[in-house]
Amino acid sequence: MADRPRILLVEDDVLIGMMLADMFDALGLPEPAQAASLNEALAIIAAEPLGGALVDINLGEDKGWPVADALAERGVPFAFTSGGGDILPPAHAHRRLVGKPFRISDIEAALAEFGSD
Repeated sequence: MADRPRILLVEDDVLIGMMLADMFDALGLPEPAQAASLNEALAIIAAEPLGGALVDINLGEDKGWPVADALAERGVPFAFTSGGGDILPPAHAHRRLVGKPFRISDIEAALAEFGSD
């Protein structure tokens, strides 16, 4: 998997981002690209090919919808993450929603779907 594009983690909570990166390591996956804000995520999406993304819906004062739209425009598979109570917009209602607190099996299942797109 070393020659495949990286997965992007969009998460504004530093500790949760570190936990997700640890899960990638435990699953034997390459270190993901990480963004803690809408602007950081959009810059990474514009700068490099991605194999998929996990996008937190709530990014501080912002929502992750522009990130989702940018990924969809480029055909990059992704799933949303949320602490709960969020409703996906119709354009992305078919996307997987991984709830917090994360279980490694849920992360693994979401990532497995990226390979089948």
